[in-house]
Amino acid sequence: MTSTTAKHYDVIIIGGGPGGSQAGIVLAQAGKKVLILDS
Repeated sequence: MTSTTAKHYDVIIIGGGPGGSQAGIVLAQAGKKVLILDS
């Protein structure tokens, strides 16, 4: 049996450089659920 769990985010940021990281921090501090994607 396969189980999947859906995750919901308010914001998805593509790029974890200085700008993306700072945006993620500010949004998380504002109570948003944030996902940062980086390779």
